[in-house]
Amino acid sequence: MSAALEFKNISVAIKSGRLLLDDVSLTLEEGTVTAILGRSGSGKTTLLRTANRMIDPTLGQIYVAGAVISELGLVELRRKMGYVVQETGLFPHFNVERNIGIILEAEGQSREQRVARSHELLQLVGLDPTAFSHRFPHQLSGGQRQRVGLARALAAEPKILLMDEPFGALDPLTRAEMQDMLRELLKRLRTTVLLVTHDLDEALFLANRIVLLGEGKVLANLPRDQFLQSQQPEIVAYARAFHRGQNNAAPDPISKDGAV
Repeated sequence: MSAALEFKNISVAIKSGRLLLDDVSLTLEEGTVTAILGRSGSGKTTLLRTANRMIDPTLGQIYVAGAVISELGLVELRRKMGYVVQETGLFPHFNVERNIGIILEAEGQSREQRVARSHELLQLVGLDPTAFSHRFPHQLSGGQRQRVGLARALAAEPKILLMDEPFGALDPLTRAEMQDMLRELLKRLRTTVLLVTHDLDEALFLANRIVLLGEGKVLANLPRDQFLQSQQPEIVAYARAFHRGQNNAAPDPISKDGAV
């Protein structure tokens, strides 16, 4: 497989000189999902935002399909990428149909084309167009808004999808439904995904590779099935912190005479 998105020796410094990212190198192969884990402030969202030039790196280069992104037009670059965030960022005064088609509108597609594509995408994310296309964001549940946000991100058929804690605000059952839907969707579309999440289970469920960041550095970059097998201290600590509740729920050992 060839590289869809590549970060080479990326550093991002703020005015004080502190590094938000420190010499990060990472390659996303075409059609794969890469999950970025790490505690708050580790640089996860900063890394994601360098991919579509919401943040420009201080040092290093980023490539999309072999092209240096700093040499691409900003509009051209961002139309190659879908972008999904936790609160969806839907326009409150646009109905669902127009929210999904807004990028296509900017590209000059006809109303008929936009409506057809919006309805196609609503079906793809599990929403009935006849029931949802004319609703406004405030008339949707959190899970429905996330589905619409995902549909909008896919409207222009991007090769790369950037997802920043897309399901973080949802309840566990809705989140699980969204994860199921996304995994099946990505199998069909073969889109390359960079997923920022705090949720280890989400990363294990959706990703092909898992990257652990800490203080702006790559601490680990492993295939999904090797991640929990690793004895690297940072990975062990992250997994232990995430599964504390499971460990606490285990029955206490009981002696033969019934004493605890």
